[in-house]
Amino acid sequence: MSTITILGAGVMGSAMVLPFVDRGMTVRLVGTDLDGAIVDSVRDTGLHPRLNITLPKSVETYQSADLHEALVGADLILLGVASAGVDWAIARLDAALKTPTPIVMITKGLKPDSAGLLALPDVVAEALEHRLGFRVPVAAIAGPCIAGELAARRPTGTVIVSRDLALAARLCQMFETDYYHPRPSFDMMGAEICAAFKNFFAIAVGWAHGRMDVMAETQNKARNNNAAAILFDQAIGELMHLVKAHGGSSESVWGMPGVGDLYVTCQAGRNSRLGNHMGRGLSYAEVKQGPMKDDTIEGAELGRAVATCLEMLAISGKLNRHKLPLTFALLKALTDGSVFDPPWRDFART
Repeated sequence: MSTITILGAGVMGSAMVLPFVDRGMTVRLVGTDLDGAIVDSVRDTGLHPRLNITLPKSVETYQSADLHEALVGADLILLGVASAGVDWAIARLDAALKTPTPIVMITKGLKPDSAGLLALPDVVAEALEHRLGFRVPVAAIAGPCIAGELAARRPTGTVIVSRDLALAARLCQMFETDYYHPRPSFDMMGAEICAAFKNFFAIAVGWAHGRMDVMAETQNKARNNNAAAILFDQAIGELMHLVKAHGGSSESVWGMPGVGDLYVTCQAGRNSRLGNHMGRGLSYAEVKQGPMKDDTIEGAELGRAVATCLEMLAISGKLNRHKLPLTFALLKALTDGSVFDPPWRDFART
């Protein structure tokens, strides 16, 4: 029987206990320094206050300070911290990890570099090898997976990506249940660019729905789904260019990491909400100062973090600016205080 240690007791890390428990594995859920109240609630009542669901009684809970204990005998580590907490997690794993226990990341993110964008799992693997002196296999999960639906055991399909395809295949067998259906992939860059940028592009699709709320009502009460579809289509085309420019595969874009995950992300969530507010005429700064003051919006944070890198890649010729009109229009709105205005005519030229 395998032992799984999950670092991060947020909604996705906690929802992932279900497939493992249902496969008869020992599951240890470890909170970060910000998860203390969640761990206490699960330990005392079983109820996860953010998922609003009772986790299985067999789940073992640990506070952040007890990570070393939670890693003893672990066969696999699932890393579910927020992207902003990755450096913290690396430091904690450096202090506690004694063997090359495989890590699977549900944390999404990219790191800008002079040569282009780096996949976060590669960054984590390199950092741990530098600190520990041995290589730790690091894989990742991408694709459309809403935590609340997974926690309710609704059918879910994902991709487990690793630069070692045999490892990805073994992990898929390990994770598979009658409701959780992962597929293996070795397209690390493609899957990770899709996983990160789907949040970014969901802002644009959300804009179309917010825009409808401030447009004059028509006689037939028409909605704005046509505009949302144009933006969705453009996002997929620009994802394709970003992925190919970084050596990734088009299969990730047209599969669950790209089309599938963008579709789900556009249905609800903070990125779509930001876009909705921007569609009503607010700038990003005004949204962050007002209705979403306390929210972490992953797509906006990604855009602001990689804006300079993408600009330099366009100048160097690695990226073709004319193939990324939506990307650069959205980056402009996220970084210079302007109101987002989709460059519709430029879409036809890409």
